[in-house]
Amino acid sequence: MRVILNGYNRFKTYILNSSWIMGEKLFTIGVGFLVTVLIARYLGPERYGILAYALSLTALFASAGHMGLGGLVVRELVRKPDSRPEIIGTSIALKLLGFLVGFIALLIYALVFEDRENKEFLVLIVVASALFFKPFDVIDFWFQAHVQAKYTAIARSASFFFTACFNVLLVLISAELLFFAFSSLLQSFLAACFLLLLFRSTANIPITTWRVSLMMAKQLWSHGWVIFLGAIFSSIYLKLDQIMLKWLTSAEEVGIYSVAATLSEAWYFVPSAIIASLFPNLIKLKEENKIFFNASLQKIFDILFILALSVALVVNFMAEPLMEFLFGQQYLASAPILAIHIFASLFIFMRAAFSMWILIENALIFSLITQGLGALANIGLNFLLIPKYSGYGAAVATLLSYATASYFSLFFYKKTRPIFWMMSKAMMSPIRYPLSYIKRKAY
Repeated sequence: MRVILNGYNRFKTYILNSSWIMGEKLFTIGVGFLVTVLIARYLGPERYGILAYALSLTALFASAGHMGLGGLVVRELVRKPDSRPEIIGTSIALKLLGFLVGFIALLIYALVFEDRENKEFLVLIVVASALFFKPFDVIDFWFQAHVQAKYTAIARSASFFFTACFNVLLVLISAELLFFAFSSLLQSFLAACFLLLLFRSTANIPITTWRVSLMMAKQLWSHGWVIFLGAIFSSIYLKLDQIMLKWLTSAEEVGIYSVAATLSEAWYFVPSAIIASLFPNLIKLKEENKIFFNASLQKIFDILFILALSVALVVNFMAEPLMEFLFGQQYLASAPILAIHIFASLFIFMRAAFSMWILIENALIFSLITQGLGALANIGLNFLLIPKYSGYGAAVATLLSYATASYFSLFFYKKTRPIFWMMSKAMMSPIRYPLSYIKRKAY
């Protein structure tokens, strides 16, 4: 018992931090999923497909605002406390520039490929306008670096709650599709406001001290450009399935596929929550004890794989009754799509730990290489499978491209091969741990 208590006290901060992240994600995903069910049932597959297409296309172009920051900024905030005002101010400026470029590129795409007289054009522009509030997500990096996830959780939960109420109201008054697009804009605006308020009230660095440094921008960009390109490739194979479904089939097919993808991807917060809390501690652990660092990394891979497999098996088994119960007969064709798509979580969960390893080891080029291979696989497989198998083909393409980017590609490079074997060992964990337990009992 004393050992357990000592272990708890040692990791108490990280456990509580993970609890805040998990709590926020469970709240937003739980409430959000119920609201999504209401919206999808109300709009029907075709109109919901238009909204899903706009959200996916915006997410694709939003990758321009990633700028390779994320974990990189967290790392710099931990390592360079004296430079924090410059790091925050410069990061926000870089993200603002990136999102502006992304919005302009999306606008050009819409003007060229979408009918300006069609409602799809207006929905797309309104949804994309949310990008201008995204730079303030940098404040979340500050809270991550200080293991203070509760403030981000409060900001995002509050903004999500108000947006969810707005969406329910829209359903009750039988609102037009365009109003649902405004809800995405509203959520981004509220989240930015709440993050700014919480930072101002809790941080020891006044907002007025933030400043943009050209030298800091060059430094962040020199380390982050590889991750940035990797993020673009990641967005391609994460969101291109719904976009290509719209190109090659119809908005209705996008709607059917989207509800399956939404339920499948609802679990992706789990590895992010775990990794976000462990990341600052693992940075220090890598510098202090590499053997213990590798052992800890293996345990993380084991846990993530077991969690993903448990979710995948349950959802696969329950796919058809789940879809019929939640979305009704009009979305029943989503069930076989969900049954395949959910197994992508096996690789998504482990990818979270691999991404953390990339940042800690400063092996950023492998983010670009692996994500690029995944993007190429996704594009090729979608072109091959969607025309014949529609949404089901897109799900298979997604699964195989995730496996390519996050597992198979790691074998071909000497530096990442140990991670490939760690992942392979983790895949055996449902057998390894019971056998280990039996051996201990036997002796």
